[in-house]
Amino acid sequence: MRHYAAVLWDMDGTLVDTEPYWVEAETELMHAHGLDWDEEKGMLMVGNELLTSANILIAHGLTLPAEEIVELLLDRVVELVRQHVPFRPGAKELLADLHANEVPCALVTMSYRRLAEAVVAACPEGAFAALITGDEVPAGKPDPAPYLIGAAQLGVPPEQCVAFEDSVPGLTSAEAAGTIAFGIPHLVPLPEKPGRRLVPTLEGMSAQSLDGLIGAGTPHGPGVADAQEAADSDEQS
Repeated sequence: MRHYAAVLWDMDGTLVDTEPYWVEAETELMHAHGLDWDEEKGMLMVGNELLTSANILIAHGLTLPAEEIVELLLDRVVELVRQHVPFRPGAKELLADLHANEVPCALVTMSYRRLAEAVVAACPEGAFAALITGDEVPAGKPDPAPYLIGAAQLGVPPEQCVAFEDSVPGLTSAEAAGTIAFGIPHLVPLPEKPGRRLVPTLEGMSAQSLDGLIGAGTPHGPGVADAQEAADSDEQS
């Protein structure tokens, strides 16, 4: 019997590496209005609700309504995603293995539905049983609401759901919801704290090795490779 019953996935930076697309869209928009923007400033946006990100651009001089900024950024990022979906290492393979092992998954993202649907279209068919998006939740990350809704839509208590996150707001949301939260640092560091589970990558992870990682009960170990080795050993014994 597994230590978890479902998996809740963050999208940007966890399932797919679309953060560079967002930085590109932000930079193009700011430069079109004669304003400075670069990759370093783009790190201010990681993990935020889109309206929060729009207000950061406004604070840096952009004189457009926040809702219009969001739609302009989405237009560009959706265009880039339709050209190429940049999956994070190991993410697509783990998603397929979870589906093969009948582990229900939900996508829990602060991106809006039209972008999330473009990403889901490139995933293994039927991989996601639910889709929770930033334009359809009462409060965004770091509030626990998105992950609580994701667990509810799968019909699984949050404490039986694994959540994968790469940002501070997202990991805070998942932890506050009571999930078995894993941080996978990507563009921004994730602070260590007691009880927090951090892994370097999803590469090489499977439904079985994820179970071993949870069962080990050590927040910062074993590593993915160690968990996979332990799972293989259990299978042989």
